[in-house]
Amino acid sequence: MGLVALICNVVLVQAFSVGSSSCSNNAAALRKAQNTLFMSSFSADGSEYSSKDSDYDTDEIEERNWGENNEYNDGEDDVETIEQKPVPMSKNAGNRFVALYWDHELEQNKLEGEPRESWWLHYDRDDLNEDHVMFCRKANLYNETFNQESMVDVMRSLPILASDLKRIVGHCMVMESTDIKYVKDLLREDPILKSLTDDGKRVDEIPLYRWRQIRDYTLRQDDGRFGYPCMMVGLDEDPEVIGNDVRTETEKELLDYLIRSQKVIMGGPLHLPTEFKDDPSSIAVGDLIMFNAKDREDAISFVENMPSSQAGLYKDLRVHFYNQLDVTGKFVSEDPNRDAPGYQMREAMEYWGYPVDDDQTPWLNW
Repeated sequence: MGLVALICNVVLVQAFSVGSSSCSNNAAALRKAQNTLFMSSFSADGSEYSSKDSDYDTDEIEERNWGENNEYNDGEDDVETIEQKPVPMSKNAGNRFVALYWDHELEQNKLEGEPRESWWLHYDRDDLNEDHVMFCRKANLYNETFNQESMVDVMRSLPILASDLKRIVGHCMVMESTDIKYVKDLLREDPILKSLTDDGKRVDEIPLYRWRQIRDYTLRQDDGRFGYPCMMVGLDEDPEVIGNDVRTETEKELLDYLIRSQKVIMGGPLHLPTEFKDDPSSIAVGDLIMFNAKDREDAISFVENMPSSQAGLYKDLRVHFYNQLDVTGKFVSEDPNRDAPGYQMREAMEYWGYPVDDDQTPWLNW
């Protein structure tokens, strides 16, 4: 009777709407639920949980050969152990740069012709998105024998959206390189920027910063896991207006605010893009913070309540939702469990002459 009562209680807890059902019916329902759970299996192709009768056509259980030390042996002795080496650091790692620009601001400085309207800017940019993605991917795909001259890694490419979420109004590119001149050379050849800077002639007008990204693991939330990915760009007020100590005075409080929020995807101060990283003249001039927000009001509230904002640190403060383009070029392996589009990138790499079956970059090709 105690066991039956326990079963009744479990069913009532798990499904409070059962109500007036008899105890025996509840026990039968529990057994049915347990069988259903047993029949459910996780599918590695990324789909929902699924159950298939064909998975359980036989009750035969595979006999496994357990060794003396309770270790499974499939019958093959002396199998060679392959040591997996960690992915090496990129040759371009060490200096992180950010290019932050708004399309209409670059378009207004056009040397020839009339500036395009906002919608035409959006349509023309949209037509160049594929070229931009392939351009960045090719920059990222290099090894000892292919594309060795590539001196910039494009870590992230983020189109910035208008408040109506229907137009792209700007862009944020996160890059790593050993020298700022390589970054400028890459920006000069980017298809989108070429259309905005008179074929790259005005590349120096693109706002470029060194980015001291805060590497604390608590500031690495997934994009869009808890809301929509947003970007906050704040440029500091002139020291003549607020003095020289506001940033320093709010630095610790701001970091604590960002960690406690559990919203931040990545963030850190923007510095002047000096030639050398340790140049003392590379002072902080703003902040770039990417975070998750459930809606526009939530995003604005998060930014306005930052200690640095409350202290009046920023002269120019902008908040935008953004998209993310896959420019890494590293998701090219075929997944046998689902119909992945990786073969398209693999074919493109092969067309470019990249050794798709080489053993120099197994994390890309194997």
